Amino acid sequence: MDTFSKKFSLEGKVALVTGAAYGIGFAIAEAYAQAGAKIAFNCRSQKHMDQALADYKAKGIDAKGYICDVTKEDEVKAMVADIEKELGTIDILVNNAGIIKRIPMTEMSVEDFRQVVDIDLNAPFIVSKAVIPGMIKKGHGKIINVCSMMSELGRETVSAYAAAKGGLKMLTRNICSEFGEHNIQCNGIGPGYIATPQTAPLRERQPDGSRH
Repeated sequence: MDTFSKKFSLEGKVALVTGAAYGIGFAIAEAYAQAGAKIAFNCRSQKHMDQALADYKAKGIDAKGYICDVTKEDEVKAMVADIEKELGTIDILVNNAGIIKRIPMTEMSVEDFRQVVDIDLNAPFIVSKAVIPGMIKKGHGKIINVCSMMSELGRETVSAYAAAKGGLKMLTRNICSEFGEHNIQCNGIGPGYIATPQTAPLRERQPDGSRH
């Protein structure tokens, strides 16, 4: 490894990437693994877990998968405890898990709105809360929140998603101010439209042949 690569090495670091069965989360986990990190990720179903583990294996990555609903605090606490036992204290957390429901605001049910906020905002709070004590004890930590460009912009049909991601942006800033003294850095990234299953409907042709 050359001197430049060594500066960016994650050798020996433990990274938890939520929702990393595919898409942006999988790509982040793959890059971390290439930099030397030990990878942990979660799925909510065994079906997705089996496929994800096969995909990681095909890339030559020995990732550890955990069945966990990140909106459930008890499940998250158990997952973090298992990761600490099997891989070590978490050095890096990427709050990537998220959903979007493209429904006009006046047609969206309160239940759908709450589900989006629960997964896209409450879950990053829950997972961050679970890993921060270990980071404090270790003396350092990195938290990356996938805030989306919708944390800055509004768009038709995504009221819940934009509201949740805007909240996540402010949670990011608050983690910085509250835990910076413990050498914990928190950053938000704002991806635009990436070719993932979540954005597949936007790439489909409309009945008249036009784009979305």
